[in-house]
Amino acid sequence: MNELKKIITCLLAVLGMTSACGQKNYEDVDVSGFAELIADSSVIVLDVRTADEYGDGHIERAINIDVKKDDFLQKAKAAIPTDKTIAVYCRSGRRSANACGKLSSEGYKCVNLKGGVLAWMDEKKPVITK
Repeated sequence: MNELKKIITCLLAVLGMTSACGQKNYEDVDVSGFAELIADSSVIVLDVRTADEYGDGHIERAINIDVKKDDFLQKAKAAIPTDKTIAVYCRSGRRSANACGKLSSEGYKCVNLKGGVLAWMDEKKPVITK
């Protein structure tokens, strides 16, 4: 019976570690939630697409730091204070989720736009090309 308790305890510990590792440390929001969030001018808007994609159209006030570049975290740390909320987006939401994971592990509070700028534009939200 003692042996069975040990096995069950070990299994529960392993399951607990697995689920904790699988948890993300940022929030996903839809277009309306993202729009509401970035209406607050203290929120940093971060576009993590390539410079060419950014140039084709981006959300107003967005700064561009390409998440696929090796110096992504270095540039983000230099440009964004850790006490600010970061509203992160990309084309479809995959790269921005990756960026949120990286930034959150560095102490940033991140919110990811589900569906990315494609969802944003589908909802007829504005993008600029300046």
